Amino acid sequence: MKPRVSIVIPVYNEGENVEPVLRRLFEVVDIEAEVLVVYDEANDTTIPALTKLQLEFRNLRSVQNTYGRGPANAIKFGIDQATAQVVVVTMADGCDDASQIAVLTRLVERGVVVACASRYAKTGQQVGGPLIKGLMSKVAGLSLYYGARVGTRDATNSFKAYSTKFVREVKIESDKGFEIGIELVAKARRYRQPVAEIPTIWLDRSFGVSNFKIATWLPRYLKWYCYAFGSKKALSK
Repeated sequence: MKPRVSIVIPVYNEGENVEPVLRRLFEVVDIEAEVLVVYDEANDTTIPALTKLQLEFRNLRSVQNTYGRGPANAIKFGIDQATAQVVVVTMADGCDDASQIAVLTRLVERGVVVACASRYAKTGQQVGGPLIKGLMSKVAGLSLYYGARVGTRDATNSFKAYSTKFVREVKIESDKGFEIGIELVAKARRYRQPVAEIPTIWLDRSFGVSNFKIATWLPRYLKWYCYAFGSKKALSK
């Protein structure tokens, strides 16, 4: 049976930490899905855990990214490998609520091109995480929502569902970090395509150390933040 959703998870030396996250995902996702775990290098420490899990879960695929190192290229590669009409991007650190994948998928099936899990929607919440990063994300999200009317209060969150067709039509230009989320929200707004959101509770990762460096990624986020305020245009058929 063809999956209704392809779930793309970029990884980088997660080791055995990835196992409980994936087990939880398979436990709570109640629709037909394929899970694509994307790694950069053949010696990534996540691979042994994936090999073990593949003995249990037939719809788990581990694939090596050939587009260049980094999360943006890993996500792009995963989306290009997807076989479903809906693709969900989620992280390997357990911060996202995998039980919401089915709801996000259904929103895209109903016609939106981007369905966002929003920390800043009513009843949404962010628990933990760096204060400055969270504040900047919230200010960006709310100003885009009210100022550019992008359809979500949380454009920067990576946990989103997309129409695979839409992503392949507009193409992903990001090639470094996690700014793909805001890029595709901005493009949906510019191309007059519908975006929806559901509230989510994001929990700070319970293991490992975040490598997110604000000074490195901020210029890339600002590029797409400004792009979202531009004039609208037609999406070629």
